[in-house]
Amino acid sequence: MGWMRDETGLDKTPANYVPLTPLSHLARAAKVFPDREALVYGDTRLTYRDYHARVSQLASALQIAGVVAGDVVSTLLPNIPAQAEAHFGVPAAGAVLNTINIRLDVDTIAYIFDHGEAKVVLVDSQFLPVCMQAIEAMEGAAPLVVEVPDPIAGVPEIGKQIDYETFLAAGDPNFAWVLPEDEWESLALNYTSGTTGQPKGVVYHHRGAYLMTMGTPVTWRMTLHPIFLTIVPLFHCNGWNHTWMMPMLGGTVVCCRDVSAAAIYAAIADEGVTHFGGAPIVLNLLVNAKSEDRRDFDHTVEVFTAGAPPAPATLAAIGDLGFNVQQVYGLTETYGHVTECLWNDNWDTLPLDKQSAIRARQGVAFPQMEDITVMSDAMEQVAMDGKTQGEIVIRGNSVMKGYLKNPDATAKAFKGGYFHSEDLAVQHPDGSMQIADRAKDIIISGGENISSVEVENALMGHPDVMLCAVVAMPDDKWGEVPCAFVELKVGHEASAEALISFTKQRLAGFKCPKRIVFGELPKTSTGKIQKFELRKTFR
Repeated sequence: MGWMRDETGLDKTPANYVPLTPLSHLARAAKVFPDREALVYGDTRLTYRDYHARVSQLASALQIAGVVAGDVVSTLLPNIPAQAEAHFGVPAAGAVLNTINIRLDVDTIAYIFDHGEAKVVLVDSQFLPVCMQAIEAMEGAAPLVVEVPDPIAGVPEIGKQIDYETFLAAGDPNFAWVLPEDEWESLALNYTSGTTGQPKGVVYHHRGAYLMTMGTPVTWRMTLHPIFLTIVPLFHCNGWNHTWMMPMLGGTVVCCRDVSAAAIYAAIADEGVTHFGGAPIVLNLLVNAKSEDRRDFDHTVEVFTAGAPPAPATLAAIGDLGFNVQQVYGLTETYGHVTECLWNDNWDTLPLDKQSAIRARQGVAFPQMEDITVMSDAMEQVAMDGKTQGEIVIRGNSVMKGYLKNPDATAKAFKGGYFHSEDLAVQHPDGSMQIADRAKDIIISGGENISSVEVENALMGHPDVMLCAVVAMPDDKWGEVPCAFVELKVGHEASAEALISFTKQRLAGFKCPKRIVFGELPKTSTGKIQKFELRKTFR
């Protein structure tokens, strides 16, 4: 045993230590799977040889445009090939990838450009007008704009900015990638929906993303050459890191710009899609699809679902259609999913309704995570009785570096040596977790996080509103939608339509309340609005 105390000569060298990065997956795939299809979108079919060359051109072109290591490159793109290429090409230039939600309003996009100090933005032609408005609203230096038209989807080039293919053509397909010297280097910058004020910038490192790509295939029981459909937006936790993962398996990424039942069924039938992730709304789309939108297929499609837990009835119905659905859970701060509803074969004998209820649990930690459990405010393990509530706390390598330019929020999030999710949950005797409430009052609508505080702030700007409170209202299509309870000023009148229209001028459409309920709000003796009383409306 004693000889291990002398480690003379046992040093890190280029031969035995390489910083972990998901970029290595595509570099390897170009050698191991050069002729396999890597990226598919309509008539576009890129092999791994082509994919690697285009990524290299993008990295080279970014450097020619003045991007240096550590700079931020933003995207305003749907799930099209350019968005997948940016996931490798931006970090291959040594830069940090910032994928922005295409549904955000002008002011929020302007804030993200300013806060992240974007040097370049790749923007789909459909969203170019919003992008340019956001740039006009910026306080800092404007980024270089590269327009990405999409003729396959009938989105023509506007033509006032340099177009993506012209920008790419200036790059070198043999460009030597800038790989991280330290796996702690920043890889991506993703903005949360924000619970108060402006969204927070979540910073990912190369190590965390790499380990996410290694843990996911274990949980999803993936083998070589899966065919993955991009339902989850690549601007949402970088598509749960799946695009970084697929080259490791020699898989094919099938891009899906507009999510519809017809598009999903067609991709499964025509492209042989084997895997996709999506919010419960996607499951509802498939279950309730019109007969003319359905297509026959003869294989089981594996599905990760996350967000608001899907209804047991939905899970039961979609299973009969050829989909095997697995509930997962995570946050922007954890690179996406970090817990899974790991199935126990003993549950196969339970009634179907009980099986579906179990499938809706958030479950247990992914294999690459160190510890995920439910703790009390005193950071003590709660009783695993399925009744005692606590907070889901998370420790592991797939946890963010922290919030950009916000050390106080970072310190609060990491208090006690765990990341605090602020999601309240119970833990069952087998260790599986199940969310009971959301401490941050986040509404999850169609997989998108909506801050009730942000909606309330918008409503409070209306001259007729005295008080308001926004809570989640169940919705068959979206899982949850915002419902606003409004107390008007004495002597004032306002219609629900007027208030909703007022919020639409200030918020992204999906954040606006879908229902307004007028009346006096329940309050504590100190004047605090009792949201739990309002939620009882929907029980």
